[in-house]
Amino acid sequence: MSAPPPALTKARRKSNNVVPGLVFAAPVCATLALFLFPAFIIQPFRFQSPRALILAMAIRQQAPFWTLLTAGAAFLVARLLWRRISRWKKGVLVVGLLLASAAAVMARVDYFEWMFHPVPIAGFDSVSSSKGDPSEMVMAVHVEGDARAYPIFEMAYHHVLNDVVGGVPIAVTY
Repeated sequence: MSAPPPALTKARRKSNNVVPGLVFAAPVCATLALFLFPAFIIQPFRFQSPRALILAMAIRQQAPFWTLLTAGAAFLVARLLWRRISRWKKGVLVVGLLLASAAAVMARVDYFEWMFHPVPIAGFDSVSSSKGDPSEMVMAVHVEGDARAYPIFEMAYHHVLNDVVGGVPIAVTY
């Protein structure tokens, strides 16, 4: 029986090196995608189709379980590969594991609260001293002779504002 040609042996060695890397990269990428996809879709001032929002919210709801599973798979593959790879590849594994771990943790945090944080105290300007563009859209409230205008641009980031207009407590939402 003759030995395989050197080119074939080199190709086999190369494919043997690529497959474990892909097996590791798949759960790391899945973990990152489960965390990043909802954050990418749910952004103010970007078109959000109803179908994409439904998908993003479904992924957001299931992400804590699936990111734990995919990050665990990445750790398992990294453990199996650790002794057989070079030092620089170990560095790549560590970076991948850090990214997967961060995504798994962030999937359990309500990062939308960071993006859309409430306004603690509303500040108002008179119409004459306002620096707003006259064409800017606002939500307006008028109660008992007291009036307020809330810029849509600002409300899109905060979504809820508690205020008192004309002595009546209100919650302004967008």
